[in-house]
This record gives sequence, structure tokens and C-alpha cells, in this order.
Amino acid sequence: MEKKLLLGDEAIALGALHAGLSGVYAYPGTPSTEITEFIQGNPLARERGVHSRWSTNEKTAMEAALGMSFMGKRALVCMKHVGLNVCADPFVNSGMTGVNGGVVVLVADDPSMHSSQDEQDSRFYGKFAMIPTFEPSNQQEAYDMMAVAFDYSEQQKLPVLMRVTTRMAHSRAVVQCADAPREENALNYNAEAKNWVLLPANARRRNDVVTAQQAQLEQDAANSSFNSYQEGTDKSLGILASGIGYNYVMESFSGACPYPILKISQYPLPKQLVRRLMDETEQLLIVEEGQPFIEDIVRGVSDDQTIHGKLDATLPRTGELTPDAVKKALAKLSTVNCQLSTDEGFASCEDIVPRPPALCQGCGHRDVYAALNEVLKEYDNPRVFGDIGCYTLGFLPPFRAIHSCVDMGASITMAKGAADAGQWPAVAIIGDSTFTHSGMTGLLDAINENANITVIISDNLTTGMTGGQDSAGTNKFEAICRGLGLSDEHLKVVVPLPKNMPEITQIIRDEINYKGTSVIIPRRECMQTLQRHLKQKKAAEKK
Repeated sequence: MEKKLLLGDEAIALGALHAGLSGVYAYPGTPSTEITEFIQGNPLARERGVHSRWSTNEKTAMEAALGMSFMGKRALVCMKHVGLNVCADPFVNSGMTGVNGGVVVLVADDPSMHSSQDEQDSRFYGKFAMIPTFEPSNQQEAYDMMAVAFDYSEQQKLPVLMRVTTRMAHSRAVVQCADAPREENALNYNAEAKNWVLLPANARRRNDVVTAQQAQLEQDAANSSFNSYQEGTDKSLGILASGIGYNYVMESFSGACPYPILKISQYPLPKQLVRRLMDETEQLLIVEEGQPFIEDIVRGVSDDQTIHGKLDATLPRTGELTPDAVKKALAKLSTVNCQLSTDEGFASCEDIVPRPPALCQGCGHRDVYAALNEVLKEYDNPRVFGDIGCYTLGFLPPFRAIHSCVDMGASITMAKGAADAGQWPAVAIIGDSTFTHSGMTGLLDAINENANITVIISDNLTTGMTGGQDSAGTNKFEAICRGLGLSDEHLKVVVPLPKNMPEITQIIRDEINYKGTSVIIPRRECMQTLQRHLKQKKAAEKK
């Protein structure tokens, strides 16, 4: 067996390929992006023709994966946690349709919000949709789980949710790989329309079937090799640890852990194992990354003082779970010496110069914000509604240019709502990739009512925030806006450069003063991708 040093994301990607993957569908989002990128660059994927182009958003990704599953082939869907909100409709309904070829929905949660709007815990979605959920505790398990998850998906005729967190996705470990990759599934026609056409009569029948499966799913979790009950000699404390939290517990002891440990990496939560742990120990520590998902279930309606975790502040309720936080919790509840990490040789946090994020020097977004701020000085109480992307940094100094940023695509619809309330000027600024992800429908609403808003689609010809992936709408934005009904008279394209500032400011001023919907597209390539493309061009010329 070959050994490789892999990120958690890479282990997931390779595990999926070795499990007979036929297609990955994803929209880039940290910390999940590297999964699709790994597959895009993998020789086996190229040899087999595995689908790996980026989708326009997570909803289209989920639906395309269901289409591949309908034809009997295995599909992987990848996204970050807030992307699961975008594809919630097909995701939840996929539990009702079931699957033909295996479907694994990989969701990477982002505790501490390193690049996200919230700390959402995707395990709740698995429980809500009544589908099995897997949560690897290390990179080897992430690789191994993919084959098991695809097999289990086809066995139970249900999609499988696999949940990882930032530290699992972006840390490396040695992974032992299978001797030979599994072949892809053959195309088949076993999907039954009575399951996939969710008319109420069909959906009610499927709801009964899926509900009846839950007891078996829980029993399978109890018997799973990924869940384990480890005996301990000291019954004064029991530890229930899930996912990467299990790793942190095991790292807390210099030798063997003296306490009974229940490791959870497959859900539904096997309650019979939890009861056994509680019956055999005097108190319980629940260690999980994210929200107190397991702790809520275990506590039920009681406030048992012998259960410890996030809800009683034994572990922090917010932010990333850390090894030291686990060690402190163990030190509080046990007599075993758990050594905390030391800061010797490292500067204290107080001594480190802050490095807040900022737009790159030379970035076209800078010139857009400079022009916008210059014009908005002329108006009383202007409001600028921002969106998700690197241009969100326009909120920070020196620009302080936007007043809101809620979710993908919200800029246009919020600007419209503000205009409906009587606000003027109401400006929306949205990036090119975000516009095609979920901004087009908002623009259609605005055009249909000729809402008094100015929309700026800041086009840097890439998905810049996540590393420069292709943007679905590149070179199509004028056509999209015209297709939605926008007149050419109020569709302007500019090049955001300092030398063009008089032209840009005048266009912004004119379109704000127009009492209706207008779109301005500042277009200049991202500095990062431009440098990359220039290097590639030079390398090609040398050949």
C-alpha cells in the first residue's frame, strides 16, 4: 500500500477517486475548495474523465450530482457550511428521493469563522434530513470513510453527509492508500420514477420508508468500525468524543487514556453506547467540534450536573475546539496530569503586530471603491449594500465603503428593499462569481419593478476570494443583464484604473441620478491571477 502525506481535503478527494467516483460537483468555498482542485489535477481523474468543473452554486452542484446518481454513477458534492443553506432544498429532498448511484455530500464547517459569516454545524442538517452522517477524526479515517460512505449510500439508497472542520480539512498527515482504485459504476436505469417524482402521494410513501429506516441507521452506527467503545480502568469520568475532538482527547495523555471513551464518527448517535458509557461512569465529558449537537441529545430535557461540555462552559461554546481547551477541561474533571502546550520560544499574542486583511495593492476593487466614495460624498445618507467576496474588505479602512454583507447575493435584493422603503441612493456592489451564484434573480426582481438602485458588478474575471478559480459568468455579464431585461442605455462597462477616474465617477453619478435600475460593470483582471497567467505565458514562450 502506498503512503502519501495529504491534507484532510486531499485525503477525501483521493478516497473518493479510489472509491469509483464519476463526478465531483462544487462551488469554491474555504475550507472545502482543495477537494475539487485535487481531483481536477489528479491523473486518475483525467484518465477516467471524472467530471470536475466548478458549478455556478451549491444548489446546481447538488442537483447535478443527483442527476449523475439517477444514472447509477457515484457523485461527490463539496461545499462549505453556508453553502449547505444554498442547496438545502435539493439536499433535504434527496433524502426523500433516495439515490441510485452513491452520493456523498461533503460539507466543511468553519469554527472560529476564519472566512465565514457564522459557525453553523452541519450535523443538524443530517439529522433534519434523516440521512446518515460521517465525521472523520483524522486524515486516514477521512480517506477510508469515502469508500464506506459510497457503499453505504448505495446499500441504504440514501445520500450520506460527511462533515469535516477547518483543522481537519487543512492539516496534513500520512495516509495509507488502497492498492488499486475501484472501477466506476456502469451506467444503469434502476432509478424508479415513483421515488424520484416527489408528487405528494410519492413523497408521503417515501417519507414512511425513510422514517422507518432510522432505527437501522442507528443500529448500523452502533456497529460501525468508525464508532468505538474503549474500556478504561478509571470509571470516575467517561469521555464521549466526536470527529477531531477524539484526536485532541488522545493527544492529552502521555500514555493510554485511563477513562472509558466512546468515539463517535458515524451518526445517528448510537444511544445504546451512550447509555452504556453513562451507566458505567460517574460523570461525562462530551468533546465535539462545533455546536453542542451531541450534548443537546444526551442531555435531553434534563440538566444533569454530571454531564459536562459546552453547555456548562467546561469547553468553550464558540470558536475552534483546540487541544489545550480539551486539556483544560480534562484537568478540571480528572486527577490525571494533562500537560498544556507552552509558549516558550514564541511571541505572546500581545507582542504580535496585527495584520488585518486588506485588498491587494493594484486591485481593481480599490479603484471602484475610491470612485464610489468620491461620488457618494455628494449625497446625504447614501447606503451601499455589499456581498460575499474579497471586495467585502471594502468595509475596512481605508475605504469603509459598505454598510452590509449578509449572504451570497444579498446586496442587490437588500438594495432593492431599501429603495422600496424610500432610501436613495441605494447602491449594491457584488462580485462577478457571486452575481452568477445568486445575484441574477435579485437583479431580475429589480428590473421587473425598475427599482431605483445602482448595481455595481465588480468583475475581476475570476473567483478571487478562494484562490482564482474560473468564474461561471466570465464574458457573459452584459448578455445576462440584457437577457434579464436591462436596457443598454443603463448598462455601462468601465476599466477601473486611476487614469479612468473622471469617466468612472461621472458614470456612477449619472446612474445614481437615474430613477430606475442601472448596472455598472468595472472590469479588470485580479492581480493574483494576472501574475499567474503572465508566468504561465512566459513559461510557454520558453518552450
